[in-house]
Amino acid sequence: MKRGAPLLIPAAGVLWGILSIFVRRLNESGLASMDIVWIRAAVTTLVLLPILFLRRKGEWRIRLRDLRCFLGTGIGSIVFFNFCYFQAVTITSLSVAAVLLYTAPAFVIVLSALFFKEKITGGKIAALLLTLFGLMLVTGMIGSGTRLSLQGLLFGLGAGLGYALYSIFGRFAIQRGYRPLTITFYTFLVAAVASAFLTGLPRITGAFLADPALLVPAVFLGVLCTVAPFALYTTGLQHVENGAASIMASIEPVTSTVAGALLYGEVLSPANLAGVVLVLAGVVLGSLPERSRP
Repeated sequence: MKRGAPLLIPAAGVLWGILSIFVRRLNESGLASMDIVWIRAAVTTLVLLPILFLRRKGEWRIRLRDLRCFLGTGIGSIVFFNFCYFQAVTITSLSVAAVLLYTAPAFVIVLSALFFKEKITGGKIAALLLTLFGLMLVTGMIGSGTRLSLQGLLFGLGAGLGYALYSIFGRFAIQRGYRPLTITFYTFLVAAVASAFLTGLPRITGAFLADPALLVPAVFLGVLCTVAPFALYTTGLQHVENGAASIMASIEPVTSTVAGALLYGEVLSPANLAGVVLVLAGVVLGSLPERSRP
């Protein structure tokens, strides 16, 4: 598994990248963004609950003193980053919010150096710069003339920090001996409970009663775009440094952009395509062992 671990991270990014397909379907039914966060967390929790109880070694058990790890991944990361990201989208633009969200690798690199003594290397910095510049091209931020307010900047950076915190608190949970599915389950159990206070549960219930077919995108959102990628990413974290893993997961917005072009006819400009190449180059560079980097 250690040899193939670097492949698990971009695989998770690809599955996160197709999330917008199912989110768009749920949005069309009148559900708000935080409603979808709750649906995602609730479905993930319900799917993983029987799996954990059926697995050997009591993987569902956690020590009370370790609850802080899952409060960190569930509230500090999932709920906080989604709240900040949705605020950033409303204040700025989708492209600017996406680029600010992917300042996450920079936060991960710095925090991992502080908490886990990971080295800040030239290879990591080069990979980070490649992915950030590529993302600016992919999202159309460069050349758009978009103006950024201080409030939008702060919410966008808050989203990046929240996104980064999953790697940090997830690493703490791994160091305490928890398995990837256990971490994913308690992350989303905590997120489901916390996000319930930010959603309209009657609105969610009404939408599903009016259109039971919404169960299909809800299940895909929970299983294909949450259980699978978080399990892959957390498994990869067992063998890959936090900073490198966060850079490699930056393939997510590229996947989302390509999916939009293939499924919805969204046009990719030459600048978009150049950005895709740069992000992929950054992902590859981030996945190389230090001795193999230039």
